[in-house]
Amino acid sequence: MATLTIEELAAQLKPGEAIAGLDLGTKTIGLSASDLGRRFATPRPVIKRVKFTQDAEVLLAFAAKEKIVAFVIGLPVNMDGSSGPRVQATRAFVRSMSEKTDIPFVYWDERLSTVAAERALLEMDVSRAKRSERIDSAAASFILQGALDRLSGLARTSDNAADFS
Repeated sequence: MATLTIEELAAQLKPGEAIAGLDLGTKTIGLSASDLGRRFATPRPVIKRVKFTQDAEVLLAFAAKEKIVAFVIGLPVNMDGSSGPRVQATRAFVRSMSEKTDIPFVYWDERLSTVAAERALLEMDVSRAKRSERIDSAAASFILQGALDRLSGLARTSDNAADFS
């Protein structure tokens, strides 16, 4: 398993391959998956964290079921761009996953993804109790949607470059 940049992932993705978004929390892992056209991120049920080995098994079973070829994982950098303990924990999680799978990971700056997810759920008039259940997967969807939008932009740029060569 490798960690890739979004540009490296764009270069190796084939049409019809799905990718997943992850919002790694201390109690849950928020999940989302792309459609096969990689246009939309859709929330999936959260994984309740137990122990790393069990969490990894559930995550890899999800990946197998959804035919996931890459994970985009939110990197919780501080607002000033510095790294704190949560960034270290996320990197450690990815390092540990590298021993269990060949599916690559892409780090994605997740600043404000939870805030955006909270606002979206509020706008949909989701109750406080339901919001707490759904916030991590909604944040994972925001993370993944950002990556999907970037992949789309990279594809357009390479298509335009091909038109001029």
